[in-house]
Amino acid sequence: MAAHVTTPGTVEPKMWMGGIEPMKASYGKLMMWFFLISDTFTFSALLVAYGTARFSFPSFVGKAANFTFSDLYWPIPEKVYESVPFLHGTSLPLVFVGIMTFILIASSVTMVLAVEAGHRMDRANVEKYMLWTILGGFTFLGCQAWEWSHFIHGTEAGTMMKVFENGSFVEKVIHGANLTQNQYGPPAFADFFFFITGFHGTHVFSGVILNILIFFRSATGFYDKRGSYEMVEKVGLYWHFVDLVWVFVFTFFYLV
Repeated sequence: MAAHVTTPGTVEPKMWMGGIEPMKASYGKLMMWFFLISDTFTFSALLVAYGTARFSFPSFVGKAANFTFSDLYWPIPEKVYESVPFLHGTSLPLVFVGIMTFILIASSVTMVLAVEAGHRMDRANVEKYMLWTILGGFTFLGCQAWEWSHFIHGTEAGTMMKVFENGSFVEKVIHGANLTQNQYGPPAFADFFFFITGFHGTHVFSGVILNILIFFRSATGFYDKRGSYEMVEKVGLYWHFVDLVWVFVFTFFYLV
């Protein structure tokens, strides 16, 4: 093995030997990145499991106009997610979830502006953009609550399916979905929908709570006294992660 030789007159590169900024990042940001990486593995495992279940079922064969709900094949997303609040009976495939996605992405933009204002120590703009981010988060959660409610209650006509009751299979009209029965298709479809979108919604709710805390501390001048708005950037990393994960959830559930 060759020995390490330092030429006289040259400065040997120094590795990080401890301190408050490993790899030129504070411990807070570094730990946030570690947490987000571990959370990435969790979401990836859930989406891989969904993909495995999705392609273990046959797809509907025929034109989309002739599609009907059945537990014999996986449902077509645009036939499941076609409702919009206050427009009962109008088929608008994926319009509502598209609005939800736009709201969440817009809240990520306002978070970027809040972080940028924090770098300039601009307290007023940090408060303003954090409020917009909080509003976007609450709006997204409200939209998701409506979507869950509609998904659970189902359509007025329902779907005739065979269900196991009292030791035998009987034909029964199913309305909506839960963890055991699903009007829209195989029960696994509803199980994954509730678990993955619910898990993501929990992350959004946690992010909103963190944003409220950051807004409160900013409004009371806490970060001005500390001389740094780095905490806004740390929470911003989490919020951007939540937005990015939704892009993948949206792709898997609503487009594939």
